[in-house]
Parts: sequence; structure tokens; C-alpha cells
Amino acid sequence: MKKIFVDAERLRDLNSGLGQFCLHLGKELVEQRPADADLTFLVPGEHNGIFGDQAHYRPVSWSDRFYLSGNYNIWHCTHQDSPYLPVAGRTKLILTIHDLNFLERADYNDAKKARRLAALQRSINRTSALTAISEYTASVVRQHLKVPENIPFRVIYNGNSAADQEGNFSERGSSLTLTRLRNEPYFLFLGVIHPKKNVHTLLPMLEAFPDWALVLAGNDSHPYAKHIMAEAERLGVANRLIMPGAVEEATKHWLYENCGAFLFPSLSEGFGLPVVEAMTYGKPVFLSDRTSLPEIGGREAYYWDTFEPEAMAEVLFNGLSDFKQNPFRAERLRKRAAQFSWEQAAQDYWALYQEVMQGM
Repeated sequence: MKKIFVDAERLRDLNSGLGQFCLHLGKELVEQRPADADLTFLVPGEHNGIFGDQAHYRPVSWSDRFYLSGNYNIWHCTHQDSPYLPVAGRTKLILTIHDLNFLERADYNDAKKARRLAALQRSINRTSALTAISEYTASVVRQHLKVPENIPFRVIYNGNSAADQEGNFSERGSSLTLTRLRNEPYFLFLGVIHPKKNVHTLLPMLEAFPDWALVLAGNDSHPYAKHIMAEAERLGVANRLIMPGAVEEATKHWLYENCGAFLFPSLSEGFGLPVVEAMTYGKPVFLSDRTSLPEIGGREAYYWDTFEPEAMAEVLFNGLSDFKQNPFRAERLRKRAAQFSWEQAAQDYWALYQEVMQGM
């Protein structure tokens, strides 16, 4: 029996991209588990048993950051910043890298960036296989880090968690602030409210679209969220800005289903899960032309190559007009989104597990 250990500790924040990655990949790994394989997941205590009784669980404890051992053939570290790594031994380490976004952070000096690169390089030096979630991320890894020539390095795209969802608008909790949207056209952004998401550039465009509201849905604990609200007041558009914070899954998919367009001017992405989710609903998506986003949106998305307000408004106006005149555009977006599936991602990971184990 081959034993595989999967770090799903980031389930502690299910609303984050890493939380969604662990949740949906974990479900598919269990669904596709070969008869001769044994799966164990590292999970927060409150999610013990989340993938059913066909898997084993190891609840996280504080001491695990210093010593976490076990007799496993494969140890899948699901993101590059995880502190949970196997002790030295025969266990083969597979590391998934989502992004190197810290290299773009203005609040990190060169010394701090160098320390983080060095720490990641030490992890890479221990690996038996490496994966990235986009070709863009893989290219950045190759540019800034040394990947051993004798190990597999695969691009395995994230899946699409919106594929099997249906809108189910709830009147509970944060949804109470969204009831006005039943009869009002709105633009949607979904993701953490953080400077790297660049959402302040969307506010001036509301002056060009006086009948539209703007929904910025996502964790708003960063001070940048207060800056956004203050800027909306300064521009006189605060009455059309809705910031409900992190929303439950049903509300999230209602927002996708009923928005007029999805806006994502992010400066740095390793993949862009919300982009794929919005395309699943056949919504026009407007993205920055930075990092992985052109790779994910493809030819079906509209792109901003500048964040100058008038130019952004022009791209949005022309894109909405083009989308309305082209009856096949929505279906092409859905087909684009269907190329990304957790089923395929899990198949690719199982193939990689088997490849690494064959060399044992």
C-alpha cells in the first residue's frame, strides 16, 4: 500500500484561494484514489473528516511546525509557504508553487525578498517533483530559482469550483447589504481587498457609468479597504460602492450569476480562480494584462494595458458593447472556463505521485 500525505492545512481559511485549492483538490484526490493508495490529509481540527471516510486525517497542532513525521511514500506540500515539511528520510517531497508575488511587493526590501527566495530554494532542493499552477508562475520560478534538472517540473492548472454551483441568494448575514442589487446593474470584483488587487483603479470608472454599482466582495481586513472607502467618498461614488466583506458560497455564486461584468485589475496573480468562476457564468471579464491573467482569460477576455481612468472606462464601454453584439461570446467564455477542472488537476497529481513512486 502506497501512502500519500497531503498538506491541506490552509482549509483554515476556506474563503481564500489556497483554502479553495485544498478543498476541491482534496475532494477529487479522494474520488480518484487508486485501490493500492492510502491518503492522509493534514487538516485544521475543525475540518477533521472533511473528505469522508476514504481518507485518514492528521489534525494540526502547534508543535507540528517543528516536528511532523510519519511513514509516507509521498508528501505533497500544497503551497510554497507551508511550514509543514517531512523530516529527513525516504519520504519523497512534492511541492506546489502558486506564485512568487512577494517579488512585486513594494513594502518588501531587497534583503527580505532575498531571504524568502533562499528559504524557497532550500525547499526546492529537497523536492522529488515540483509543480506550478500556471505557465507564468513556472517561468518566474525558473527565472529566480534553480530547479534541479533531474526532477519533474509540471504545470498543473487549478480547477473550476463554480462548475457545479447554482445561484442561491441568501437573505442572511452579509447578504442583507446586497438586496438592492436585485434591481440594479453592478460590476463585480471578488477577492481579498489588498493593494496588489489594484481595485482602487475601478472607482473613477463609476463616473462614466452613473447607473451602475460596484461590488468589491472579499476579505476587507487590510487597511487598503479603508483607503478604498475614503477614495469613494472623495470621488462622490460611495453610494454606489458595496463592500460586503467575505461572502458565503451561495451568495458568491449569486453575485457571479447576476453581475453585468466581472472586473479584475490585479497586479499579480499566480492563476486567478475568480476569473475562471466568472467565465463559467458566461460573464464578460475585464482583466489587467499582468502576470498569469492573459494565460487564464485567453482571447475571450478584455484587457487593460493601462490604469489611466479614461482608458480603462473606454475598454469597459467598448467591451460591454462588443459582448452585447456578439451572441456567441458568453458560450465561448463558458467553454474556456471548462478547460480548467479539479477532476483533471487530480488526475495530473495522481499521475505525478505514481511517477515519483516508481523511482523509489
